[in-house]
Amino acid sequence: MKQNFLIPLACGLAFASTAAAQTRAVSGRVTDAGGTGLPGVTVLERGTTNGTSTDASGAFSLSVQPGATLVISSIGFETQNVTVGDRTSVPVTLRSSATELGEAVVVGYGTQTKADVTGSVTQLSSKDVQNVPTVSFEQAIQGRTPGVQINQTSGKLGAGVQIRVRGASSVTASNQPLYVIDGIPVTSQDVGSDTEPLNPLADLNPNDIESITILKDAASSAIYGSRASNGVVLVTTKQGRQGQTKVNLGYYIGTSETTKRRKFLNAAQYKELFTEAANNEGYDPQEEFEGNGIDFNSPYDQKWSDEPFRKGKVTQYDLNVSGGDAKTRFYLSTTYNDQTGIIIGNRYRRGSARINLDHSISDKLKVGFNLSLTRSVNDRTPNDNAFSNPVQLNALPPLQPKYDPTTGELNRNTLYYNNLLDLDKGSNRAGTYRSFSNVNLSYQPIKNLTLRTEAGADYLNLNEDIYRAAGTQDGGNSGYGYSNQVQVINYTTNNTATYLKTIGENHSIEALAGFSFQRSDNQTTSAEGRGFPNAEFTRVSSAAIKTAGSGSTRSGFSFVSYFGRINYAFQGKYLVSGSVRRDGSSRFGANNRYGTFGAGSVGWLISEEGFLKDNAIVNYLKVRASYGLTGNAEIGNFASRNLYGALPYADQAGIVPSTTVGNPNLTWESTAQTDIGLEFGFLDNRISGEIDVYEKKTRDLLLSRPLSYSNGYTSVTENVGSLRNRGLEIALNTRNFDGPFKWTTNFNISFNRNKITSLAAPIQSGYLGSVREGQPIGIFYGRKYAGVNPENGDALYYAADGSTTNLASRAGLQVVGNPNPDFTGGITNTLSYKGFDLSALGQFVYGNDIYNAAGVYQSVNGDYFDNQTIDQLKRWQKPGDMTNVPQARLYAGNGTVQSSRWVTGGLSSGLKT
Repeated sequence: MKQNFLIPLACGLAFASTAAAQTRAVSGRVTDAGGTGLPGVTVLERGTTNGTSTDASGAFSLSVQPGATLVISSIGFETQNVTVGDRTSVPVTLRSSATELGEAVVVGYGTQTKADVTGSVTQLSSKDVQNVPTVSFEQAIQGRTPGVQINQTSGKLGAGVQIRVRGASSVTASNQPLYVIDGIPVTSQDVGSDTEPLNPLADLNPNDIESITILKDAASSAIYGSRASNGVVLVTTKQGRQGQTKVNLGYYIGTSETTKRRKFLNAAQYKELFTEAANNEGYDPQEEFEGNGIDFNSPYDQKWSDEPFRKGKVTQYDLNVSGGDAKTRFYLSTTYNDQTGIIIGNRYRRGSARINLDHSISDKLKVGFNLSLTRSVNDRTPNDNAFSNPVQLNALPPLQPKYDPTTGELNRNTLYYNNLLDLDKGSNRAGTYRSFSNVNLSYQPIKNLTLRTEAGADYLNLNEDIYRAAGTQDGGNSGYGYSNQVQVINYTTNNTATYLKTIGENHSIEALAGFSFQRSDNQTTSAEGRGFPNAEFTRVSSAAIKTAGSGSTRSGFSFVSYFGRINYAFQGKYLVSGSVRRDGSSRFGANNRYGTFGAGSVGWLISEEGFLKDNAIVNYLKVRASYGLTGNAEIGNFASRNLYGALPYADQAGIVPSTTVGNPNLTWESTAQTDIGLEFGFLDNRISGEIDVYEKKTRDLLLSRPLSYSNGYTSVTENVGSLRNRGLEIALNTRNFDGPFKWTTNFNISFNRNKITSLAAPIQSGYLGSVREGQPIGIFYGRKYAGVNPENGDALYYAADGSTTNLASRAGLQVVGNPNPDFTGGITNTLSYKGFDLSALGQFVYGNDIYNAAGVYQSVNGDYFDNQTIDQLKRWQKPGDMTNVPQARLYAGNGTVQSSRWVTGGLSSGLKT
């Protein structure tokens, strides 16, 4: 039997029977088109909060007022309004709806039916994320959400995930969305010490998720005010349902492999290239080889580029139990996930347990409790730029073997550090304890009014331990250890009052008012030491010398907020909504600590008009428009303040001012967004979708301005600059087959154009990335490579006048690439037959450029003895050769400067099944 889930109403609308004079009992059974009873269907008396859910067989019973109309709704089916009249028995058959227009959509501090939503919202259900072999749920929704670009920062397990909702809205502040789990904002930024971030959201079990809602425009997200410029991701976990207890046991296993790996020279090719490079510069090849520790006559052909990689695998076990009666509902789950990464040494394990309870104390009073506990262990590899990262092994010459031929141990006499020693004689582990908890109470003092209070906490404890035994690069002669302990406690309280009223047959009003307070405290303690007795002693406490330690540092922030929203519908087809929020933050200066943000939107349900009512072709048609202002507060906690630090001197305590100047006028980044959307459904909703166009304008960018060091300070954070995003989103859903064999297709494509509209001064990174007025964020700016002079093999560059030169110093600086894609999207095909499902997801990114930062080391035609990519075999060798690879010249730097030579197209795609 297909299970249909109900999304819990975050604003606290408790389904409670409200007995009144002259009520009458109504019973019935809700079935699908095949006559099968549907459990967990919501049955609500229209205009009230009086309702119930169907039991395991689809049956329900409810006392209602005379003349009542029942609203019957369930995810995956079209909502029906059924007039009771004089009947005491009401049988109902629900029709499947691929568009799920009648489903309850989770929005900020509440829910709405999708037909009533006037903002741009994308919602995914549990079936989209459960049992997908990924570490975190954001990876599971990759390619399913129009307007949302999701990129993994590396191929490592548990590594950070980059999410952009309708483009980047900031330059130096965070561009990550706000994450809210069961109504509570959670810690989503990396708190570790490594330069390559961890992903804190990997601590949430995807199989516990009921729904994921992404608020994209200002109309939907402005209720979160100062932290909504980058979008809001609402995650709702599963709840128990009245009816028969259900037990689900799950298991899956999978594998993963690397793709599109670069190819490097073998021993013969390597020797040929570097011999030629040395001869071209007048060096003796054998002498140069030996001078760099490479045996010119080595018999070995070691394929170092294969050593960092292996076949990955994943195993997961799941068990959950849910059920309950009219008074108490429960959901219990536990899971264990074990993944081995494609990079050697990388392994991620997560065990978690969850309990979600809700209890109806009376018809008017309801209490709920959610608690989860997760333990995760991540065996990490160093960041990509570290010589100790296994992927760096591809730089080693193939003439040098993996194992020392004399000792049989890992070879220590290699051109660069053989970091396989770190795996053999060391460890790098991050262990996390994480708990998400929430307790809530909702009370209905009078008809149509619900009061709700909730308190939630996000507790994160991270332990990072690194050990390198003697003989490793970091361990030196005596061993090295590092320990870092981080504790983050993030707690929130939300208090809301929601009033829902239907006046006559034409007017429906929902009003929300609320207060919220959030505080986050972060405490860190670290230590490192050297001098360990032997490899069995790995903790810093065993070190003979404690070389460094931070003691204990604390940091934190707080927000206090007041907010409200009004939704109004006339005749169920003319929709108006408005929201406002006032935020105060400890992060900003005393002169600008508070900010006000708001939005308004309208919608017209055209398909409810008489000229389209019951139309056989057009089943659903809605236009909506919105405008609003949101903010971005994701900067450091103390950028507005003058800070001091401890500075011991001659065994005496002292303090020293920070090199950054405080700014009491510092305030929020603000983003004004306009959105126009069209939603449609044709041919019994077998073809449905949405089209959105939008414009986002961000002002008061938070940027660090350099200062002259002569005054003792290096920088100050100010509000300067502005940028703009414009875009188009298209989502299309089809039911291709709708019988016993079902086939559905979901397709989406998004276009976004970003532009810096105002900037005090350009910002340039070391890898061509640049922020410049009039250009997209991160544009590649530098020298433009012009190929090779066919007469002498010199690398050429374009000068400012368009001519070419072999002197990089004379090359003109210009735009040489754009990392922002032309479009992104995804397509999902789902096939089902008699309880068996098959889903295939394809995702694509097109038109973006990528700068290969490693190119100046591994594709520079023998400038130094790093092994080179196979394309260097196409180098210039004699006059008249037409190629893009310069002549090989050892140590001469022929074409090695940073330029567009290493900017390439970034077309990418992927497939998940």
